[in-house]
Amino acid sequence: MNLLVRVLGFPATLIHGDTLVWDRWRWLKTRLKEHQGTLLDVGCGSGAFTIGAARMGYDALGLSWDKRNQTVAAERATIANVQGAHFDVCDVRHLGERSDLSNQVDVVVCLETIEHIQDDHKLLVDIRMCLKPGGVLLLTTPNRQFRAIGPLPDDGPLSVVEDGGHVRRGYLESDLRTLCEGAGMQVDDISYCSGFLSQKITYLLRVSSKLNRYLGWTIVLPLRLLPFLDVFLGRVFHWPPYSICLQARKPSKA
Repeated sequence: MNLLVRVLGFPATLIHGDTLVWDRWRWLKTRLKEHQGTLLDVGCGSGAFTIGAARMGYDALGLSWDKRNQTVAAERATIANVQGAHFDVCDVRHLGERSDLSNQVDVVVCLETIEHIQDDHKLLVDIRMCLKPGGVLLLTTPNRQFRAIGPLPDDGPLSVVEDGGHVRRGYLESDLRTLCEGAGMQVDDISYCSGFLSQKITYLLRVSSKLNRYLGWTIVLPLRLLPFLDVFLGRVFHWPPYSICLQARKPSKA
């Protein structure tokens, strides 16, 4: 992957085993354009969204419990010559212990992370703590009504302990509104991403990669240039999007 980053730059960070990352970035990028300042990426993985935000001018900090992931993320930011992307090892279940982040952040990004956390209420309370008054949360998580892309891992089994797997299948709009209300945050918008075509492309990649990983990506990458068909085909086939997307904010006044 680092070789691809050297050749292609930042876009290569969006290309790996999960083809739906590209959809999340397109959703996130549109909303990041509406804000500026400091950004916290809660559960940043290998750092693609942290790096992308820094390229847009944010002073971005990515948090993950995985030291190796953070090392890889920092290397990719350096290779891509991206300033303003920083990484720190932090178990996001203990985000509330980071007093240095209290009321310091303009935007918190939390993509496909909350479904891994048992105490999702605490996570949103901790995120609210980090936000400045009026600060914005941008979050994605599986739509509880999605149809399994394949038999595994989408149809479970769910993890009964926090071992890195999903502890819940996903969320409904009502679930997210209730969580935000309980954490003292206001919902601005709820939308969706990763429709019919994206999901079928992901399935195609999974199947073809069993034969050869490079063959799989050769087949799939050109198809990723057709995201505009996602919504249309979803309506035609009555196919639910994979991820539900939330924009919420911390009230300007307590």
